[in-house]
Amino acid sequence: MDDTGCHILHVDMDAFYASVEVRDRPELAGRPVIVGGASGRSVVLSATYPARAFGVRSAMPMSQALRLCPQATVIPPRHALYGAVSKEVMAIFRSVTPLVQPLSLDEAFLDVSGARRLLGSPSAIAELIRRQVAEQQQITCSVGVAPNNFLAKLGSVRCKPDGLLVIPAAGVLEFLHPLPVSALWGVGAKTGSALRRLGLLTVGDVARAPVSSLEAEIGKAAAAHLHALAWGRDDRDVQSVVAEKSVGAEETFDVDQDDPAVIRRELLRLSRRTAGALRSSGHAARTIVVKLRKADFKTITRSRTLPEPTSETQLIYATACALYEASGLSTQARLRLVGVRATGLVPATASGTQLVLGDSRASWRDAESAVDAIAGKFGSDAVRPASLVRRPVRD
Repeated sequence: MDDTGCHILHVDMDAFYASVEVRDRPELAGRPVIVGGASGRSVVLSATYPARAFGVRSAMPMSQALRLCPQATVIPPRHALYGAVSKEVMAIFRSVTPLVQPLSLDEAFLDVSGARRLLGSPSAIAELIRRQVAEQQQITCSVGVAPNNFLAKLGSVRCKPDGLLVIPAAGVLEFLHPLPVSALWGVGAKTGSALRRLGLLTVGDVARAPVSSLEAEIGKAAAAHLHALAWGRDDRDVQSVVAEKSVGAEETFDVDQDDPAVIRRELLRLSRRTAGALRSSGHAARTIVVKLRKADFKTITRSRTLPEPTSETQLIYATACALYEASGLSTQARLRLVGVRATGLVPATASGTQLVLGDSRASWRDAESAVDAIAGKFGSDAVRPASLVRRPVRD
């Protein structure tokens, strides 16, 4: 495998959430599986490749997905479990090289320049990573190997699922130029339409087009960006330390809600997810933000900066409820969506929480650490507050 001139890997888990669920329920192997809410306005978070064969895609409304694939098994998400698996996968990457730039829970760039002497060629390192992920986590990943980030990500996309694609430096243009213009980063519907007006349908067309023509249609900065990519140029380095700016979660109700008890219960659920994400990433937050979207789609946000950074569910929830009450929407306003977000992140070890003798928060921290350990093994619903446990319907 000719990996001459290649030192960047893009590793992407295959249908990550769905693959983790199938791993834990092997009877579903080879069947269409969708991860997401079961009804109403819920959207698809992940789908197995048998489900994708019917046209199911991430971010698609669940109602549409089930019309396309009514035989699919729908599984509610277990975010804490996915976070735990992601940490294990990232640990595999970092055992290869310290130059790892996570892009999300399930994908990352790796610069393996310094690992070649010990572990072999870039393609051999990619095979090692794929083998370790499969052996340790029983899921698959796809890897693009290329001279830069842009090309490596293109490679991983085009060898899914469970594949490896090497784009050698000498073969970049042969690989890149036949691709559609949508393969270029930054080309969405609007830019794609502008390029089509110029008669540019492939990456090669963009590369050969006069830059002045591109500038006239899409602007100077965008033209320079796309022209460089079209020639396979991407000078960005792998950033091994990328500071997280915020974490959070939001939920769209199946039916617009005006019951404050229902809304507070959802705020509790979202506060748990946000706090869990903070603890999983080793952060605490200075500011809590609540997002409230009314039935008429008007969106209101409220925030509060805390005296000390926190990752505690109870404090985040109490703050979220206070912001909800202060918004003036807790009486009669019908809400379509609510969200909880934590910003102003600092390392948990630097949060400087002041310990007070007899402070009950220490007990909450211990309890939440125990819940995190259980959730990482059995899923986020293994232990829940009593208010989030659905009561059985009695005949």
